[in-house]
Amino acid sequence: MIKNIVAKPNLRNQQRVDVAIEVTVEKPDGSSLVCSVSNISRTGLMILCGRDKFKDLIPSQQTPAPGTWIEVKALFSVPVVDNEPVSVVAHGHIVHTRRISRNQYQIGIQFAEFDGNGFTQVDQYVRKLLSATTH
Repeated sequence: MIKNIVAKPNLRNQQRVDVAIEVTVEKPDGSSLVCSVSNISRTGLMILCGRDKFKDLIPSQQTPAPGTWIEVKALFSVPVVDNEPVSVVAHGHIVHTRRISRNQYQIGIQFAEFDGNGFTQVDQYVRKLLSATTH
């Protein structure tokens, strides 16, 4: 008898695209800060920030353990149609952190849901950038 195995999605298999856009990260208390996005995929984005912003987003300065994610909202713009920017609001959680230099940190945000057509807009943006890099 063959059993069906349900696998968790492997987020590392999602194709990431290097970008240089700004993102506003909003915490549950409503406070927010602006960081830079270093790469984006259909399932999340990697942001870069300095030590102060890192401490503000992650007071423990530790990558959250599974199930204790830090909920955030990411607000950013992507050029989709005729390079006109559209605003995207993505709800998600911090799933990865890494110090890359004395005052520079990476924070991985996994998307959980989008407002409006956000997923479609991110998907189109990522596909457009991927197709540009393969030609």
